[in-house]
Amino acid sequence: MRKIILTLAILYPAAALAQGTAPANPPTIGGKPLVVVGSQKAAAGKKEKPLSVAQKLQACQDIDDATKERLNCYDAVYAPQPKPKAPAAKGVNDCRFLKEEDERLTCYNGFADKIPKLPR
Repeated sequence: MRKIILTLAILYPAAALAQGTAPANPPTIGGKPLVVVGSQKAAAGKKEKPLSVAQKLQACQDIDDATKERLNCYDAVYAPQPKPKAPAAKGVNDCRFLKEEDERLTCYNGFADKIPKLPR
């Protein structure tokens, strides 16, 4: 009986210590954690839908007119790809081919003003 009590007295603290320490690096497969419990994205609950191009362009309309910030906002939606002889713009995405910043801003504004107001 004494041997059993002595064995339990030695093994019990060792088991408690082994459970109390977390591994320094969690196990991974292909660089990703093996098990993810309670991630922060799941805690957020509702996922936001990505904005459409029209909604992004309308958000740019909130910035002061004829400013570099508004042009930067438009350029974030459609990255500029200037061409030496740009064709006449038939759509908002054709404005990115204009070389001059003022022309490009005017082109974007012309099309963005025509977009019907969408719910945000």
